[in-house]
Amino acid sequence: MTAPALFTDLYELKMAQAYLAEGMNQTAVFELAFRKMPAHRNYLVAAGIGDVVDDLLSFRFQEEDIEFLRQQMKFPETFLRRLKDLRFSGDVFALPEGTMFFPNEPAVQVVAPMVEAQLMETLVLNRIHFQSLAAAKAARVVQAAQGRAVVDFGSRRAHGIDAALKVARATYLAGGVGTSNVLAAKTYSIPAFGTMAHSYIQAHESEIASFEAFAQLYPDTTLLVDTYDTLEGVRNVIELSRKLGARFRVSAIRLDSGDLGALSRGARDLLDQAGLHHVTIFASSSLDEYEIQRLIASGAPIDAFGVGTKLAVADDAPFLDMAYKLVEYAGRGRLKLSSKKVLYPGRKQVFRQIAGGRMTGDVVGRCDEDLPGERLLQAVMLQGQPVGAARLEESRQRFQTELGLLPDRLRALDAAADPYPVCFSQSLQRDLERLRAKLLREQNERTSPERERFALIPPAQTADPTS
Repeated sequence: MTAPALFTDLYELKMAQAYLAEGMNQTAVFELAFRKMPAHRNYLVAAGIGDVVDDLLSFRFQEEDIEFLRQQMKFPETFLRRLKDLRFSGDVFALPEGTMFFPNEPAVQVVAPMVEAQLMETLVLNRIHFQSLAAAKAARVVQAAQGRAVVDFGSRRAHGIDAALKVARATYLAGGVGTSNVLAAKTYSIPAFGTMAHSYIQAHESEIASFEAFAQLYPDTTLLVDTYDTLEGVRNVIELSRKLGARFRVSAIRLDSGDLGALSRGARDLLDQAGLHHVTIFASSSLDEYEIQRLIASGAPIDAFGVGTKLAVADDAPFLDMAYKLVEYAGRGRLKLSSKKVLYPGRKQVFRQIAGGRMTGDVVGRCDEDLPGERLLQAVMLQGQPVGAARLEESRQRFQTELGLLPDRLRALDAAADPYPVCFSQSLQRDLERLRAKLLREQNERTSPERERFALIPPAQTADPTS
């Protein structure tokens, strides 16, 4: 689903009206980046650019949108006529989906007439921010599983339907094997997984009766064994295997509560003693990358994981200080000097250095510089039309390639003592200092007459407190 044109903050529309009233609609460059890596993270994963392209391609104000802005927002007719005809006509450059990126690196760059570029801020941020966070969280979960399958189970507690779908997609992008959500499977052509809930077992007169009925319908199924007593549930699976004989084809059991480490060891022992070596163990229940890492380190014989809530909401790092900022207008670099939020002027490119089969550092430079390394920002829209497409399988493969290039220290779940190095080119630094000096000089020239005027005013007389 593409975002409606009204999916924007009110101040974007007010600024658009002001720009048009002032005749300020020359080419602007906005860049989206984040400033600080969340705790325990060593990288983010670029995701969501396909949605941005779709949104911009379909961007238009419908008649009912115009009427709402007329009646409720009281915008003038001249501005509403401009909005009615507005289409995105600019260029978009972005990191290819699945690329790892780091603080202060532009992930998306929008080059368009000022009004068009300004109005896209909310939706571009929304699409890239959440999906990049979700992909990074999923990557950590998959990495912790050390080759064991990971399935997205998070739809029920995701923050809305769209978020649930995006988490399912991000999990697959990051190396998960699929999702429990059928709509996500259909929308993104990814595998769907699912068997039974506790309610199915509760509805039957006995646990083993439910197992037998389900296995007749779905011979290769996974049976949920923890409704009443987990190890007794495993024994019921074993009893069913004896009853069905050669017709027993159950592929796995699922543990969904309790001490997963101890229960998986007990279950594995029972299954092996019964000769059911082919029956694997699937675990779920409040899992995240840390719990999966702990289980594997303890030797728990778990073959696959279903990860839900903590993945769906990225519970340990649910947001980034990501921003969409103006860096150039009418051919001139624009800067920001706010405390701890300095913005380098001008349109940029990210140059990635690779040596010895590992990423060694990135340089953020001017877009017209010729610096060593791979140029990461690529065109995804030119003159309002898409260039190529963000195909999920390609993004998935790109991430695996990136993971192979990532230095070992950055694959840990905790923040590395030596973060991935990102620096600004000397040309960019010179541009910043030149514009900073110019801005300060202009400020001094404007304020000097004011200071001289106030210097001629005698100080106010105050009453003697002792009188």
